[in-house]
Amino acid sequence: MAAVPAPLPPAEAEALVRALQGTELRDTGGQGWLRQHEYVEKLNMHGILSASAGQEQLLTELLVTYAKIPVLIGELISVEIWKHKVFPVLCRLEDFKPRSTFPIYVVLHHEASIINLLETVFFYKEICESAEDSILDLIDYCHRKLTLLAARSTKGQTVELRAQDLASPSSMQELQKQAEAMEFEISLKALSVLRFITDQVESLPLSALTRMLNTHNLPCLLVELVEHCPWSCWEAGKLKKFENGTWHVVPPEDQVKMTKLDGQVWLALLNLLLSPECQRKYHFDGFNKSQLLKLRVFLTDVLIDQLPNLMEMQRFLSHLAVTEPAPPKKDLILEQVPVIWDHILKKNSGKWEAIAKHQVKHAFSPTEEELKLQARRWAQTYSLDMMEALAPDKPRCRVCGVEAAKRCSRCRNEWYCTRACQVQHWQKHKPACNLMAEVPRSVVDDL
Repeated sequence: MAAVPAPLPPAEAEALVRALQGTELRDTGGQGWLRQHEYVEKLNMHGILSASAGQEQLLTELLVTYAKIPVLIGELISVEIWKHKVFPVLCRLEDFKPRSTFPIYVVLHHEASIINLLETVFFYKEICESAEDSILDLIDYCHRKLTLLAARSTKGQTVELRAQDLASPSSMQELQKQAEAMEFEISLKALSVLRFITDQVESLPLSALTRMLNTHNLPCLLVELVEHCPWSCWEAGKLKKFENGTWHVVPPEDQVKMTKLDGQVWLALLNLLLSPECQRKYHFDGFNKSQLLKLRVFLTDVLIDQLPNLMEMQRFLSHLAVTEPAPPKKDLILEQVPVIWDHILKKNSGKWEAIAKHQVKHAFSPTEEELKLQARRWAQTYSLDMMEALAPDKPRCRVCGVEAAKRCSRCRNEWYCTRACQVQHWQKHKPACNLMAEVPRSVVDDL
């Protein structure tokens, strides 16, 4: 495996942050939008590298200084609406047979890039505060994603996302499956972002607390996640858990270990239930009380040993079980409401099919030459060597899945364990290989 590359130089990181700006939903997938995606993708990878080196403070300061967190939240919600309103129209268009589905995949991937970047930086209080009024929109976004997680069958699993697979012609149905798989991982990132928001309950505006506790009743939603644990499932008598982007079998001795995702849920519950301000505002009525008391069965000694703060949760629930908390005080305040989602919907209402057809013509039907030109930028933006260095696991054979040591020497995108597997996969891999191999490395270096 290659050594982990260095983060971007400070001047380049600053230039990328300053260049971030909002886009119109109609322009999604266009040239201007693609430039914004490139900036986000580079900052996302820069954030991961900086965090691994303990140097993410610079990126945090830049995003705060140039007030870019509201911009990122606006773009996050814009692409979410595109997925719900425009993408289904594209999938229904009978005469739309794209030469490559990768331009559409880039749009789907944009949401994942933004939420991953936000997950990296929202650990910091100043980032949360710099979101200002858009924090309400982000809370609503996280609630939508957590609702999807809670509704997800624990038997379902996600497939590994492979961007290079979509560089070759494939059906829109295949792309829909990829979008569904990606949605699961995005929702898990949203869970982490929400937990970081709850870390700052003491400094959040009252409207944000009201939104989390009363409008969305997040404590009860988090209880559902503890109960059903969508990132864990049993298959053929074996426990599987989703970590680091893949499902893996958990050995018996590790089955009681708390995963990072488990920890995020419990920490969010601790923040929302034990804060004096939250206790003052939350309505502990009969239903909410009965839901919260379900947590007691999960608070075992083994769990508390791994997260000692849960001892406070155990004491709180024991007290709640034998008392009737006073109803919340009704403060006379003018409550703020999120505006980004409604603004985008109202602006584009009734235009979804027209927007889809506009994007088919101007963004998603590139000529072969345009596709090659764009591939040059993708080769730089996605920086395959960087992603390989950051990958938590060793590469796997594209055909049989075992550990691989051989790589396609032409495009360097695919891994194989033997020559036989490479030959077997060649017909499917050939179109993508031809596209990426035609990208001159000297041109990529000049971009």
